[in-house]
Amino acid sequence: MNPFKEKPSKSILELTPNWKGLSVTPYDKLAADPFTKERIILMNGIEVEATMFGHNFHRHCMDNELRRDLALTRRHEQMQQKRINWMSPSTESALETTIGYEQLAVDLTACLAMKEPDPYVKAAMDFALLEDFDHLYRYSNLLDFDGDVSAHKLTLDMVEITPGRPTIAEHRHPADTVFYAGNGKKMALQTIMGAMTLVAGEQQTMNFYMNVGNTIPEGPGRDLYQEIGMVEEEHVTQYGSLLDPSLSWMQMLLLHEYHECWLYKSFFETETDSYVKKLWGEHLEQEIMHLHMVAQLLEKYEGMHYSELVGDGDFPELLELKPTKEYVRDILASQVELTTNLEEFVDVSKLPDKHDFFTWNNHVNGLIQDVPSHVVIREHIDEFGEDYRREDAPNPIEDLQDRTHDNTVIARTKR
Repeated sequence: MNPFKEKPSKSILELTPNWKGLSVTPYDKLAADPFTKERIILMNGIEVEATMFGHNFHRHCMDNELRRDLALTRRHEQMQQKRINWMSPSTESALETTIGYEQLAVDLTACLAMKEPDPYVKAAMDFALLEDFDHLYRYSNLLDFDGDVSAHKLTLDMVEITPGRPTIAEHRHPADTVFYAGNGKKMALQTIMGAMTLVAGEQQTMNFYMNVGNTIPEGPGRDLYQEIGMVEEEHVTQYGSLLDPSLSWMQMLLLHEYHECWLYKSFFETETDSYVKKLWGEHLEQEIMHLHMVAQLLEKYEGMHYSELVGDGDFPELLELKPTKEYVRDILASQVELTTNLEEFVDVSKLPDKHDFFTWNNHVNGLIQDVPSHVVIREHIDEFGEDYRREDAPNPIEDLQDRTHDNTVIARTKR
C-alpha cells in the first residue's frame, strides 16, 4: 500500500469524533487475544510519542501559521490516544497491565529483529530483547506472589516465562547506552520503521513505570518498578540513538505520520477482534489525512518532496505480531553474556577488569541481597520452594535452569 496514493473520503472535521465516538468498550483481560492487547499497548505508546513530538515541535517553531497546523493534527493524535488507552479495563491492575507491556516488548522486539536488514540495528534489538524477557519473568513472579491471577492466564502461554539476561546485570554506565546514529538517507525504510516503533514502545513502558510505580504497595514490588524503570531509561536511550539526528523537525514530522500509517495498516490487516479492527481502520484514515497535510507542509516550508525521505511511498513489509518463542530461545542461548562497550556489543568476560561497567554496576547494585529484582525471586523461592515459570522446555542456559536459586553473576562478572 502507498498512503500517498490514498485519498481520505471525509474532511478533517468529519474525521473528528465527538464524545460518544471517543467512548470505547474495554477488552476482557482474561479472554482478549494477547496480541490484541499488545497492539493496544503499542499504539497507545505511538500516539503518546506523536503528541509529545508535536508539542516539542510547537515549542521550537516561530511560525504561528505552522503551529496552528500542528495543533490541528496533534488534537487528533490526542483523541486517538484516549480511545486506545481507554480500552484497558478498570478491572486490570497496574501489575497485570505490566505483564502485557513486557509481553509486548518481547514479541515486538523479536518480530522486528527477525525482519531487520541492518546487522547493527538487529544486534541492538536482540540485545534489549533478552532484558525485557527477564523483566517479564521478574514481574510474573511478583504477580504470582501478590496477585489473584498468574501471568500465564494473561499471556495465554503465547510467550515463555523464564529468566533472560538477569536484570541485576543490566545496569550499565550511561556512556555505554549510546549507540551509533543512523543515516536516514542510507537506512532501509524497514529499519527506520522498526527503530521508531521501538523508541515509542520502550518510551511508553518507561513512562508507564514512572507514573504507576509509586502506586504499588511498599515493598519489593514497588522497588522492582524503580529498578526496571531505570533499565527502560537505558533502552529508550539506546533505541533513540539509532535514529537520524540530522533531520529537520518537519522531516521528522513526516516520518512520524508515515510511521503511524504503516502501523495502523499493519494492525488493521492482522487484527482478529472486529471491534478493535474497526478502530484501527478509522485511525488509519485519519493518519492518511495527516500525512497528506504534512507532505504539503514539507514542500511549502522546505521545498522537499516526500520521496526524498520515503522513496516512492510504498510501505515496507507490514508488522505482524506473533509467537516468537523459538527465536527468543536462540538469542538467549547465544547472547546472554553480552554487555556493551560504548557502541559495541561484547561478552562481559572480554571487558578490562577496571571497565566502567563493573564500577557502575557494583555501585548501583550495592549489596546483592538488596537488589529488588533479586529480592522478588528470592522471596518467591522462600515462600513456595521454587520460582514461577512457564516453559516449553528447560531454559537454554544451564546456569539459569535451577528454580531454587536466582543467578546474579551471569553477564555481570567475568567467568
